[in-house]
Amino acid sequence: MEKQNSEEVMETTQKVTRKKGGLRTMPFILANEIFEKISNIGLHANMIFYLINEYHLSSAKGAIVLFLWSALTNFLPIAGAFLSDSYLGRFKVIAMGTVVTLLGMVVLWLTAIFPKARPPHCKPPEEFCVSANTAQLMLLYFAFLLMAIGAGGIRPCSLAFGADQLEKPGNPKNQRTMQSFFNWYYATVGISVTISVVFMVYLQNAAGWVVGYGVPVGLMVLSTAMFFLGSSLYIKLMANKSLLSSLAQVIVAAWRNRNLEFPPQASDKWFYHKGSKLVTPTPKLRFLNKACIIRNKETDMDSNGMAKFPWRLSTIQRVEELKALIRLLPIWSTGIIISATINQFTFSALQANTMDRHITPHFQFPAASFAVFTILTLTIWVAIYDQIIVPLLTKFTKKSNGLTLKQRMGIGLAISCLASVVSAEIERKRRNRAIHEGLANVPEGIVKMSAMWLVPQHCLAGLAEALNAIGQIQFFYSQLPRSMASIAVAMFSLGMGGGSLVAALIVSVVKKRTTKNGNVGWLSNNLNQGHYDYYYWVLSLMGVANLLYYLICSWFYGDEEEGMEQSRVWDDKEAIEEEAILGA
Repeated sequence: MEKQNSEEVMETTQKVTRKKGGLRTMPFILANEIFEKISNIGLHANMIFYLINEYHLSSAKGAIVLFLWSALTNFLPIAGAFLSDSYLGRFKVIAMGTVVTLLGMVVLWLTAIFPKARPPHCKPPEEFCVSANTAQLMLLYFAFLLMAIGAGGIRPCSLAFGADQLEKPGNPKNQRTMQSFFNWYYATVGISVTISVVFMVYLQNAAGWVVGYGVPVGLMVLSTAMFFLGSSLYIKLMANKSLLSSLAQVIVAAWRNRNLEFPPQASDKWFYHKGSKLVTPTPKLRFLNKACIIRNKETDMDSNGMAKFPWRLSTIQRVEELKALIRLLPIWSTGIIISATINQFTFSALQANTMDRHITPHFQFPAASFAVFTILTLTIWVAIYDQIIVPLLTKFTKKSNGLTLKQRMGIGLAISCLASVVSAEIERKRRNRAIHEGLANVPEGIVKMSAMWLVPQHCLAGLAEALNAIGQIQFFYSQLPRSMASIAVAMFSLGMGGGSLVAALIVSVVKKRTTKNGNVGWLSNNLNQGHYDYYYWVLSLMGVANLLYYLICSWFYGDEEEGMEQSRVWDDKEAIEEEAILGA
């Protein structure tokens, strides 16, 4: 009877799947993603000038605000993923995130429309600039908060929701279809970010803030409308039990069983191993093994062999998954510093604003758009790595992938140090030339030095990110089972958020330490009087220390192939369950 009901449910699901989903949903989903990226990323790129010119914040305080906004934007997707997986499902979370993002953009637009939402306009240093009052800042920060909350709903679910529409495990062409979807998805994201960083920033500079922020609102309205127009076509999977809850159960169960004695390691009858090839836990991080010790089969397990109280008894697989996650934490932590050191687009934009940005006699490249060279370098590297770089490296390394994932991450860290050194040297030359040209007390003066000198540091940052960031994600995926794929993405997002917090802390400390006794600080509003080159040298030293720390963590971690093999064992769970059903 149970088998018959299962077949009926499967048949019903297949009928629904045939009626919903498929390629026809892609225009709605990708349009939502494209317009959200175009409207949102451009706001981040040029925001430092809005804060300085309209709200009269110092360059250091403006950078701190933007770093904190970035941190919140990276942390909240973790909450969005949890809500999606555990309670609401992906469609509802994306829908709410889209609407909240739109509201945030509308509030930001209103700050540009109504003069009373900002301090009175002024022209420093000739005029005294009144600081923004609490109400004005709260309205601005409320807009940032809404956009961060919206991003927390859209970003962790959009890719997976698109995959839900196309994935058909029984179809022999499923793998090719999914690979094609992922390629198109990342291609559209890359193009969207490029358009946003170049054209949206140019629009803000050329047409002003009212138009520059009004157009993103219009695009976000279009994004929202497109997403909801496709609602009747979507496959909307129900929320399932969260993996995060399962991992939390392991910690709680291990704590509750902390006073239990360990049974003989060779015996499997004392450990709860249902649904896993592993019948005894590994000796690593042994204290967690107590979470899967069976005290009494009659009281701990039901008639089907399932745990009655998951917060007292966890499977060996869940215990080993948590161990794998804990082992990754040291290497994961190295991503925090590189995120802090290479994402210095705010100060780079301020530098570019004091340099010659002319491409033609009548066209200037927007100061905030130089970040596009980071994006282009990353995109080009990803495009040529598998086709050109790997075959060349294979001849020397004798490895099919050219470099191991840990080698790629390490090289990325080294290049990030080089990017900071180049940034320091270019800023030193820019500052010296500005002083030589008599611009020491003219913060708005344009130095006779091409802003294209900033391109190498952006290209190096893009290459570092392509090697380290993408290497990180692939490393986490390879060391964890497929069931923990969402955790791999969450770890990277947490690292980015942590990096933004560290960057804000660095700016705050540097500003406080270097402005003592009335001194002109390194991060002065007047770049020609400050010492941004010293700031970049601090980042360089931190990068070198982080590289050394990574080498130690990598050595202690051991062979990554062992982790890959372990994840393959975990991924055999479905096959084991099928054998159990057939055997029954």
